[in-house]
Amino acid sequence: MKWVVAIIKPFKQDDVREALTAVGVTGMTASEVRGFGRQKGHTELYRGAEYQVDFLPKIKIEIAVNDDILDQVLEVIQQSARTGKIGDGKIFVTDIAKSIRIRTGESGPSVL
Repeated sequence: MKWVVAIIKPFKQDDVREALTAVGVTGMTASEVRGFGRQKGHTELYRGAEYQVDFLPKIKIEIAVNDDILDQVLEVIQQSARTGKIGDGKIFVTDIAKSIRIRTGESGPSVL
């Protein structure tokens, strides 16, 4: 099993969710986060004063997936989150050592 974390632009959240649901992902967690990468933020104008916005709003999607659909999930996230502009985001994948469903106590891939 793998833990997939994707940082994407906020307006792409629904597109990514729909695409993941279509390939069989049955659950995910989404959080509103703020951050910056190569973009280094941007400037905004408020009441005539210009100021620097360093941390930009992003969405962090977290998904646990079986190894057999990992490549498909990664491809779907890339395709549905891509705008072609800087700041489209990143995807990180790590191994899951153990998983347990709290309600039943079952563990392993059946938890997904």
